[in-house]
Amino acid sequence: MISLLPSAQFRLGIRCVISSGLRLPQRFPTLRRSSSNCSSTKSSMAATDSNAVLPPVAKKVKHELEMFGDVRVDNYYWLRDDSRSNPEMLSYLQQENAYTDFIMSGTKHLEDEIYAELRGRIKEDDISAPLRKGPYYYYERTLEGKEYVQHCRRLVQNGGPPSVHDIMATGPEAPPEHVILDENVKAKEHAFYSIGAFKVSPNHKLVAYAEDTKGDEIYTIYVMDAETRAPVGEPLVGVTGYLEWAGDEALLYVTMDEILRPYKVWFHKLGTNQSTDSCLYHEKDDMFSLDLEASESKKYLFVGSESKTTRSIFYMDISKPENGLMVLTPRSEGIDTSVSHRGNHFFIKRRNEEAFNSELLACPLNDVNATTMLLPHRESVKIQDITLFSDHLVVYEREKDLPRVTVYSLPAVGESLQSLQGGQTVDFIDPVYSVESVESEFSSSILRFCYSSLRTPSSTYDYDMNTGVSVLKKIQTVLGGFDSSNYVTKREWAIAQDGTHVPISIVYRKDLVKLDGSDPLLLYGYGSYELCVDPYFKASRLSLLDRGFTYAIAHIRGGGEMGRKWYENGKYLHKKNTFTDFIDCAEYLIKKKYCTKEKLCIDGRSAGGLLIGAVVNMRLDLFKVAVAGVPFVDVLTTMLDPTIPLTTAEWEEWGDPRKEEFYHYMKSYSPVDNVKAQNYPAILVTAGLNDSRVLYSEPAKFVAKLREMKTDDNLLLFKCEMGAGHFSKSGRFEKLQEDAFIYTFILKILNMVPAPRG
Repeated sequence: MISLLPSAQFRLGIRCVISSGLRLPQRFPTLRRSSSNCSSTKSSMAATDSNAVLPPVAKKVKHELEMFGDVRVDNYYWLRDDSRSNPEMLSYLQQENAYTDFIMSGTKHLEDEIYAELRGRIKEDDISAPLRKGPYYYYERTLEGKEYVQHCRRLVQNGGPPSVHDIMATGPEAPPEHVILDENVKAKEHAFYSIGAFKVSPNHKLVAYAEDTKGDEIYTIYVMDAETRAPVGEPLVGVTGYLEWAGDEALLYVTMDEILRPYKVWFHKLGTNQSTDSCLYHEKDDMFSLDLEASESKKYLFVGSESKTTRSIFYMDISKPENGLMVLTPRSEGIDTSVSHRGNHFFIKRRNEEAFNSELLACPLNDVNATTMLLPHRESVKIQDITLFSDHLVVYEREKDLPRVTVYSLPAVGESLQSLQGGQTVDFIDPVYSVESVESEFSSSILRFCYSSLRTPSSTYDYDMNTGVSVLKKIQTVLGGFDSSNYVTKREWAIAQDGTHVPISIVYRKDLVKLDGSDPLLLYGYGSYELCVDPYFKASRLSLLDRGFTYAIAHIRGGGEMGRKWYENGKYLHKKNTFTDFIDCAEYLIKKKYCTKEKLCIDGRSAGGLLIGAVVNMRLDLFKVAVAGVPFVDVLTTMLDPTIPLTTAEWEEWGDPRKEEFYHYMKSYSPVDNVKAQNYPAILVTAGLNDSRVLYSEPAKFVAKLREMKTDDNLLLFKCEMGAGHFSKSGRFEKLQEDAFIYTFILKILNMVPAPRG
């Protein structure tokens, strides 16, 4: 399972939005023959000859699970060990890693070549687009050869109001660069390192940041002096990545319960011990989780309590912390609210059964019931998010699977608000694209956003909301002779079994792809949690495109690309629409001669890994290669166990199998429960031992059962990162190694591996 956090961080050279945490060096054990009395595996890795090694075979321990008179036998249940310390389990994972390492050793030259390509496209010494905040420009710097970023700032040299034409001064005459925090220094002590939040105090004197050193997304918060880097107070341990300043001398943060559900929000006064912090709210309903964010105005903090269908909001006036949290939008089943602030109004985005694509309202601070409709619900347009400024409102919407950004001028603070009219829409150039909000300065008239497409590198723009002038502030540098004009990106529509039109985003290199069915294609899918998988740029993908691949994204039901109903028609008792949509997209691409079955490769991660597991069970004849990253494949067993992280909160996503109707429906598609004696494509499965979203044991059990049941000789490999979590390795170059490995596996199966260079 995956539970998406709303916080986002910008990282150089990758997509603008990455899930917080959102992320080790793997030591593959030396391959050796297993002893015949090994308690955790059969003698399965003994070589049958000098050129062949048999894959590991996990031992079988009968474990019966009964519900509604139905008995399931899970012979690999023993692989789950929440302490991650069982020697037998670890031995099995290590042998799987060793087997994978051995099998892929023959293509190491290609993996190294692809890794060199991926790294060669990166401008290693670079900075992000500086953001002007108060008296400073803030930005991140990467250094040549270093895995992680430096968090930096410089004083603004000349005053005056911000402008889209502002350029941060550099050079000997400019204010010096100050490195607030160097992640490379901190990461030296850890195999995994990730910062989930980096927050500067309102007076710019202090910084609070949340650090994860295992990949389990359990953070420690540190506070430091922004200039001297001296620590302030003691760390706050065992917390989430939700962190905000409540003035210059206090913090709000969120902690988790034993199943890693964010459930308590705390007030911490700097200089005091964590044990004396005040709990402002305790969410006792295990279907609900807490989140925390600051208003763009920085005058209020908002705490959301949400399930998958319902969300209510508490608020704190930062100028009156003694009042604690106050209810802003009370909990009401099926109503989902998000709140922003400007002047004497709260702005409320609200979704309910009638307004399923959301509507936008405003209310006075002193009367939350006196609402004014600003943007009514529209069946064909989904309001996804809003950003407020002192004089403007920016609405991020979706229509026909494409994002849209519309800017509205607001009346002066104190004047009445009316229905919004005459918004100005920002124009984009590609037929399919991604646009994401980036932090902007509330008091300015400058909107910052990040744009990319399957052929356009990540581009940061400043947009003057008064004049409509857009200025490119930063475009991701892609070295190695990249030319976006060599690539074609387009939109296709597959027709699903029930007549639904399913969008597909496509990119290929126009001088290599012949569109006669002879080209290889990699099809990606997700289709859960109302997540929109927009077509964004990824430089590493070029190593496939430049080898003649077409890359496609199937925007299947269960995602949010086509509005709320698109999501609802791919969840609960409609979940199989996600899988059949993907199959229909694959068959459409074959029909249109983008590829053939013999050249069709598929890929998905997490809930997208569930998709991959389901479709290879359903259509064994359709795919040549399948890659399932950290896949949620043991759906029924996991969702029946409320002690597993995220289970209780996700009964509203997948259904509660303690109810018989859901039990049988979920069992009918759960990949582990549907592995059978049949041929499967070549499959690569990955996992992270410290993963708190999808337990490592799910992909491990899937692989073990596939090894037991499948009737073909196609390659099945399992790679478990023993020091990482859901998002694999943490360093930027380490992530490229994973991409190179996956691409090499795909090319190996397609017989596209060149001979080693002499």
